[in-house]
Amino acid sequence: MLSRRDLNRTLLRRQHLLERTSTTAVEMVDHLIGLQAQDTLPPYLSLAARIDAFDPRELSAALEGAQLVRLLSLRGTIHVLTPDDALALRAWVQPAIDRAATGNQTNRPARDIPVADVVAATRRLLSEGPMPIKDLGERLAGTFPGVPAAALGQVARERVPLVQLPPRGLWQRSGGVVYQTVENHLRRPCVQVDLRGLVRRYLAAFGPATAADMTAWSRVTRLGPVFASMRAELLVVECEDGRRRYDVPGAPYARGDEPAPPRLLGGYDNLWLSHADRHHVLDDSARRRWAGVNGGTGNAVFVDGFMAGLWWWREGAVHLETFRPLTRAERADLDQEVDRVCGLLSR
Repeated sequence: MLSRRDLNRTLLRRQHLLERTSTTAVEMVDHLIGLQAQDTLPPYLSLAARIDAFDPRELSAALEGAQLVRLLSLRGTIHVLTPDDALALRAWVQPAIDRAATGNQTNRPARDIPVADVVAATRRLLSEGPMPIKDLGERLAGTFPGVPAAALGQVARERVPLVQLPPRGLWQRSGGVVYQTVENHLRRPCVQVDLRGLVRRYLAAFGPATAADMTAWSRVTRLGPVFASMRAELLVVECEDGRRRYDVPGAPYARGDEPAPPRLLGGYDNLWLSHADRHHVLDDSARRRWAGVNGGTGNAVFVDGFMAGLWWWREGAVHLETFRPLTRAERADLDQEVDRVCGLLSR
């Protein structure tokens, strides 16, 4: 019977947030099945929170060497993924991206053009080589006269698996969005996801969890029957909140009374975006303060395992806003973590 704090500490252990590890950046991205990377900085913060002595140039080198890629995928947002996951996950989440596309106003002027035609034209153009998003839109507008380039570029982004090429996303380097198809970039075809294997990997990194939790993580629906079909190979975990969660045998657990050191995470770390019920990582008040009007008003401060504030990097310093008074010991530990992040961002 797991309590809220048991679930919290177990999730933090599987996320390598109870204590840092010496694993590589690529291995961590693989274990976590991607890192949220809508902006440049969050994946670096995610890795620094989990890996001891993390060097941001390691992630940059992996992106430049195609050991990792930046791709629109889970929840319709940019993630840093391993090549294997990039080639499998995008096709799996495509129906969810398609549903979201119906409510996107940017692509509205292009909705009379058959999607298959835009996809074919995009692939044909990118077979010539990578292309900035502005140029891609303009070339598509030449193929479909009278349709705004921005609308066609948005359709291409939504319907074709496009990698954001370096220097986009590299450490302390700037660069516009230049696209290439994931197949051309990696020189390998997309593949069908091993869904049962993906369920096991999700539970290993985010469990114990429910099918609804995995849907919140991915935006892919109708996962209940998949979980039900795997009952013979999964554990069913009873929890104090009345929910029954699934888990993989042999996954590590943690007690609710184990210490959880403070962590400064990015604005959209998957830690708290990967469950339908997030009460084991933040309460409703913290969620509202983090979300604000449009979501993600700041980066997240975690103290004692739960979201306890926001932080911003301004003028070479970390600025904090905590949601509750901190004990003297919590403040001292948080100050150490702030110094660590300042050292990272000042490099």
